[in-house]
Amino acid sequence: MSTHINAANKGDIAESILLPGDPLRAKFIAETYLNDPKCFNEIRGMLGYTGTYKGVPVSVMGTGMGMPSMGIYSWELITEYDVQNLIRIGTAGSFHKDIKIKDIVIGMSASTDSNYIHAFDVPGTYAPCASWELLSKARDASEKLEIPFKAGNIVSCDVFYEFGDWWKKWAKMDVMAVEMEAAALYMNAAYNSVNAMAMMTISDHFVTGERSTAEERQKSFTDMMELALEIATK
Repeated sequence: MSTHINAANKGDIAESILLPGDPLRAKFIAETYLNDPKCFNEIRGMLGYTGTYKGVPVSVMGTGMGMPSMGIYSWELITEYDVQNLIRIGTAGSFHKDIKIKDIVIGMSASTDSNYIHAFDVPGTYAPCASWELLSKARDASEKLEIPFKAGNIVSCDVFYEFGDWWKKWAKMDVMAVEMEAAALYMNAAYNSVNAMAMMTISDHFVTGERSTAEERQKSFTDMMELALEIATK
């Protein structure tokens, strides 16, 4: 079988998958970390691979930018390919001085300004959260690999180029950082009773103005990649 955006057949994708936004980051992870990686998708340039890590099958696939794109890819991975554990590995912008460039943050919850939740017809305000199963594995993997992370509330926003001091209001509510995909991933996972977690490396800083280069975003965030792979194969 295949879908209009995924050329994979049933069984080509592992139960656990890493989801970077950038498909070239997926390619880098597959070629750097996976044994015998096989490309299962090239449609729309959204590269996906399956191989093994420490003897355990694991997949990695790009999702593109924003909640609509993450929503489509993650929904099909869950409902068409039976993926059970989805780990977003991306980048985020920090709102606080003590959360620095290249720090890893995990979204225990994902606030959002998106209307994505309206698709589920929930009679109230929904709070998208990560799966405890993956969070507990992240804690154990962090101790084992000695790769620290910070965990808390993040915000998933629909607009990349926003103006003014909007972010300070989120920071005042102790939101750690901003990204664009986690809330949709968490909603899809919750609706379909599977596990999801969003892990990001800080690439931009709203307080200091620091920014990572495009190459650093694609290839240098190896601590996050190794931590995610350890979680996916536990």
